[in-house]
Amino acid sequence: MNQDNTSPTLPLALDTVRILVVGDVMLDRYWFGEVNRISPEAPVPIVRIERREERLGGAANVARNAAALGTRTGLLGVVGQDEAGDTVEQILGESSIQSYLKRDAAISTIIKLRVIGRQQQLLRVDFESAPTETVLRDKLSQYNALLDQYDVIVLSDYAKGSLVNVADMIATARQAGKLVLVDPKGDDFSRYAGASVLTPNKSELKRIVGSWSSEQELTVKAQQLRLSLGLDALLLTRSEEGMSLYTDQQVMHTPAMAREVFDVSGAGDTVIATLAAMLGAGMPIADAVTTANRAGGIVVGKLGTATVTKEELFG
Repeated sequence: MNQDNTSPTLPLALDTVRILVVGDVMLDRYWFGEVNRISPEAPVPIVRIERREERLGGAANVARNAAALGTRTGLLGVVGQDEAGDTVEQILGESSIQSYLKRDAAISTIIKLRVIGRQQQLLRVDFESAPTETVLRDKLSQYNALLDQYDVIVLSDYAKGSLVNVADMIATARQAGKLVLVDPKGDDFSRYAGASVLTPNKSELKRIVGSWSSEQELTVKAQQLRLSLGLDALLLTRSEEGMSLYTDQQVMHTPAMAREVFDVSGAGDTVIATLAAMLGAGMPIADAVTTANRAGGIVVGKLGTATVTKEELFG
């Protein structure tokens, strides 16, 4: 069992790594304000909005994190033919991410609106609808056409309907010799069979394999799942307990590295993006997991969906 948590040296140039992120694209909106009194209409705080921010969310945040590390990143997903979709396109351009977004006039872009008062999230409002079958078929065709241009595929599943063809996507990418990382959701992981790396969190894994009462029992269940799905590796993200990597060759536990936890939203996006970048650059998986763990520890110290730079990781 390896618990070495030292910082590895910077791998091969990250600007040579080509990552295609596919999944549920969202727009994260933040409304910041002051809270000075309680509403006379209901026992809730009144927030006087003073500032607004818009950031990429969901699969788009994975792409943003990969691009922030200097990789050549593309994003394939579905947004609505609306103002929020236009905003996502604009931010992608500003973030040097190649956009392959499909616009679906029949739906609205997924939005997560967070109201922040005194640096604390007071409320989140979600707007979402699933893409239409026609747009999803077009997306799958474009995915197949794009595979040759990318080395690493990241499938970011938020269970919003964009990855109904995920089994076909994994099979096609693996046949093409691509590295495939999947951030899973739901009660059925069989559709992720054949992926290179699966990155569930604790609650997601428990829904599949049940609870465990010891590390030994967890290892047995994780390895059985990995073998049944034909995965090269299973990386379990465990919040304050760090991460656990399960492969044929090893079981590696990496302690959490966060000095101060400010906001955990988007931390999983940072972890899988960093892991994809490091593996794509040729870093051994144990070192890549250690680096991704460090990235997750850094990003939870920031407000909202945030990113980590090469300088923060290796400076």
